[in-house]
Amino acid sequence: MAAPMLRWWCLGRRWVLACIDGGSRHGRGAAIGFTSSRKRGQTSVAQQPLITSQKSRKGEHEWAAVVGLEIHAQISSNSKLFSGSRVHFAAPPNSLVSFFDASLPGTLPVLNRRCVEAAVMTGLALNCRINKKSLFDRKHYFYADLPAGYQITQQRLPIAVNGSLAYSVCVGKKPSRVITKTVRIKQIQLEQDSGKSLHDELRSQTLIDLNRAGVGLLEVVLEPDMSCGEEAATAVRELQLILQALGTSRANMAEGQLRVDANVSVHHPGEPLGVRTEVKNLNSAKFLAKAIDSEIERQIHELENGREILNETRSFDYKLGCTMPMRDKEGKQDYRWVFLLSKYHHVFGVRASFKSIC
Repeated sequence: MAAPMLRWWCLGRRWVLACIDGGSRHGRGAAIGFTSSRKRGQTSVAQQPLITSQKSRKGEHEWAAVVGLEIHAQISSNSKLFSGSRVHFAAPPNSLVSFFDASLPGTLPVLNRRCVEAAVMTGLALNCRINKKSLFDRKHYFYADLPAGYQITQQRLPIAVNGSLAYSVCVGKKPSRVITKTVRIKQIQLEQDSGKSLHDELRSQTLIDLNRAGVGLLEVVLEPDMSCGEEAATAVRELQLILQALGTSRANMAEGQLRVDANVSVHHPGEPLGVRTEVKNLNSAKFLAKAIDSEIERQIHELENGREILNETRSFDYKLGCTMPMRDKEGKQDYRWVFLLSKYHHVFGVRASFKSIC
């Protein structure tokens, strides 16, 4: 008989160290491990049963995971957020770029009415309070695919705040056992998309395509009310259906029209929250669930071995099935937020200014 194996399992909102005997390792509900040998099509730990748990002292081997999401949905609009450039997937590189998109001196933004309407419709569908006045901010960071050196977004006064999203998840072995959960929505904001960097490894160079620069995005910020990858993936799928039903976004993840950043941390139940990491640019609900569960396991493993969790940005390598470090996490002081006090950026006030093209 094979030796017993220890695995981490998600039981409700807690991650528990469980013992699986050798005979059950290849049976239904096998656990997900740390290595890259995970089987394709394997269900996430949220739907897998707890086999047997080791009897341990109170608080030992018990972890609670906390997951929050930032979801970026491309708005269904014929033109960009602040310019008249067309929006079209798979157009020739740099063929849909206006002077404003390229950040040429002297160019000014004009707000797209369609993008505002889409944000309001989405906010109402998600039980949000719509702000009568909404302002834009500059978020500064420096990448080659961001010509201005800053992104026009919303932080202090977004379009909508304090909403909720209900979703259903399966519990245990039986698919018929379904419970409804609700995640709070902190805010919904409008912002510009960045361009795209194309890395040519053969020539050791990076090419920039600005077709996507300036495209209108809806960012839906979910509070950290979830505890595993399956919950997060289910919530994203539900939001995807709502956006498609409203017509505010096609939300096609394969075309990059819906991208997700996941904030993940673990802690012992009853103790303060742990240090969070951010897993960036997840464009598949399946990979979202795997990335979150992998990151939770990684953090538990690090803490169990006496190491610290760094506040950093990570990416998910779907081939290896684990997250990889990208860079240190920027703070608010790094972004150097600046108000954009201009008549073009009052959404519902008397001085609102919209584009006629939508």
